[in-house]
Amino acid sequence: MRHPVIAGNWKMYKTIAEAVRFIDVLKPKVASANHCEVVVAPPFTALKAVAEAARSSNIQVAAQDVSWEKEGAFTGDVSASMLREAGCTHVIIGHSERRQYHHETDERVNRKLKAALAGDLTPIVCVGETLEEREAGRTQAVLERQFTEGFAALTAQDFSRIIIAYEPVWAIGTGRTATPEIAAESHRALRSLIVKQFGGEVAEQTRILYGGSVKPDNIQGLMAQEEIDGALVGGASLKADSFSAIVNYL
Repeated sequence: MRHPVIAGNWKMYKTIAEAVRFIDVLKPKVASANHCEVVVAPPFTALKAVAEAARSSNIQVAAQDVSWEKEGAFTGDVSASMLREAGCTHVIIGHSERRQYHHETDERVNRKLKAALAGDLTPIVCVGETLEEREAGRTQAVLERQFTEGFAALTAQDFSRIIIAYEPVWAIGTGRTATPEIAAESHRALRSLIVKQFGGEVAEQTRILYGGSVKPDNIQGLMAQEEIDGALVGGASLKADSFSAIVNYL
């Protein structure tokens, strides 16, 4: 039985003070959520403060990106060891906004997730197609390319430590949501790729989250799908009421 994950990606929102206040409000609202893991991904500046505010709670902390280098002359980058020191347990890698605005390639995703694994972080690796690619009937091909190149040269043991987030780019921040059936179809396609490359046992254990305009009013339908193991939540994770409602979807 795969243990679901509900992760909130705050993107470039919340000052340190705002982030701490959010955690203080969120903690009692999700304290009884034993049915899933709860993860929040603040901006870099708030990571340590959020980790301290979330201490002794069931809320875990993710970074929104990581460097593939351990250290060096890489202005603006943050290493896996720095993230661990700040209190992170997870890191989001390859989000569509990183791919779109920062030209993140599958090869870079691969290097970053290897650095995250080496740094004892759980990578939440994002994959997904654009509207143009879906309308051209290329969803399967895009997912296969992202999977093959993004997870290249990993052992089954490496891969077993990874969480995948399927995020149809056309549903992120647009208010459009893939139907539970469409999402589940892509999740099945991804799981079949895992079977092919890493074996059935690893595939059965791998958690695949859905990300794309997840809200309190659609989370139950999404989570009712056997193939969907949680959610990567964007805008709805910025308010404690809406995010806790998603966490407490049961």
